[in-house]
Amino acid sequence: MEKLNLVNNGLLRLPPGFRFHPTDEELVVLYLKRKVQSCPLPASIIPEADVCKSDPWDLPGYSKQERFFFSRREVKYPTGVRSNRATQSGYWKATGLDKQVMASRTNQVVGMKKTLVFYKGKPPTGSKTDWIMHEYRLVNPTLGLEKWVLCRIFLKKRGSNSNKEEEEEEKETVVVENESKNVKSKPIFYEFLATPDLNLAPGSSSSGSSGITYADGHEHEESSTNRYNF
Repeated sequence: MEKLNLVNNGLLRLPPGFRFHPTDEELVVLYLKRKVQSCPLPASIIPEADVCKSDPWDLPGYSKQERFFFSRREVKYPTGVRSNRATQSGYWKATGLDKQVMASRTNQVVGMKKTLVFYKGKPPTGSKTDWIMHEYRLVNPTLGLEKWVLCRIFLKKRGSNSNKEEEEEEKETVVVENESKNVKSKPIFYEFLATPDLNLAPGSSSSGSSGITYADGHEHEESSTNRYNF
């Protein structure tokens, strides 16, 4: 069977009536995992790019559309594991907590999804933009293989459901940070002369597809019967 190549000069070019709309599971299992293991992909539809060396508007493809890229993880320090996400004009900042990507059949964790927001300028005084990135990584990548991640980049639409999700994730980040700052050790007092309660009751205690979807003309309405797999 002839291998499908739908990327031309870094641009995604699907036949008329089709669009690339994969699920999180499909991105991790059918694309990222196979990329890491050097296995054939369902379709050559995701190009390689150094996402954190270019500003999001300079990456290949149409900036107003959702774009996907394979990118290698570059550590910020030689002896650390923290990724370097600084670009020419700004930096990507993680927001919210990483979410698990579950396999629908086995109900096992197959990957992790991190949400990042692009800021112009230098930290910590950068200005927030509407650029969003979802970074997918494998849970337990095999040692010795290249550390690939899969990135989904898009512009956030004001008033959309994705906007509300990002706001909720940012609230989670603030809550976690505040809780970690407010944790203080409290003194513990023991009542050595207190009379024990001898009336306690016995036993009681005192404590699947490639992701290419046929578009029927309605941008936000899809049917599971209209999926075509390559």
